[in-house]
Amino acid sequence: MRTKTHETCFWLKCHCCPLIITMTLKIIVDTTWRIVFVCLGCLIIILACKDSSEQPSKVQPTHKETKDSGESLLVHLYFSDKDNSWLMAEDRQLLYQNDPVALGTQIIQALLKGPQKTLVQTIPEHTALNAFYVTQNGIAFVDISEAVKENHSGGAKSELLTIYSIVNSLILNMNDIEAVKILIDGREVSTLAGHIDLRFPLKANMLLIR
Repeated sequence: MRTKTHETCFWLKCHCCPLIITMTLKIIVDTTWRIVFVCLGCLIIILACKDSSEQPSKVQPTHKETKDSGESLLVHLYFSDKDNSWLMAEDRQLLYQNDPVALGTQIIQALLKGPQKTLVQTIPEHTALNAFYVTQNGIAFVDISEAVKENHSGGAKSELLTIYSIVNSLILNMNDIEAVKILIDGREVSTLAGHIDLRFPLKANMLLIR
């Protein structure tokens, strides 16, 4: 014969065990979702940091006292390597200019003169700078002479390095410039040597730099 204690235990097993199992499963599900949300949040933060690290980093101007002008500015000018495969930086001291037009003009003139060390010129000989100006929204217009087309060696890679030696040298050294528009003898051109679209302003290309 069942006692009252046995009946109570039987009732608890029938009613409490499913309730305990249900509550345990709910806790497990809630914990799992919390872990998933935490992991997703960490993944979003990692991707955001990676994306920001791939953005072009501008050179912080370095001022040095000089005997002649009082101040000079260290910039990185981009020329081709010996294999005509990549752009590489050559350090150059320029006269410090607070005016972006004056500084940009100096950078282009230095590029036109060519490298001083082991790198290779990217802009054809006899190319001259006609004009340089910067708009309020950070677009630099570089107007160079027809010689850049007439004396260019051709080829997609050479054209790419010619264009981005100008673009990267300006954008990565000057905080005032976000993009560069290249003109030839005051005219807009579709390409320089048939490969790279010049109809729109160009951003810096970090993938070409070694």
